[in-house]
Amino acid sequence: MRTISSAVGVRLYHLDDALEGGAATTLFYGPLGEALAIAAQQPEEVQAGLYIATENDVVAYLDLDE
Repeated sequence: MRTISSAVGVRLYHLDDALEGGAATTLFYGPLGEALAIAAQQPEEVQAGLYIATENDVVAYLDLDE
């Protein structure tokens, strides 16, 4: 992921691969800082399926949290 500020607009979504074909559920659209705070509040099993999408990249939340 490119270096970005906490104010950049992102999409936080959960990718559920348990359903046939998978399903992406958007949890939040807005600043990266808020998206990270919302992601941190989710249960561990949900965090494993969270992704953050910017205009140019998609990264797993847990890869950012390390």
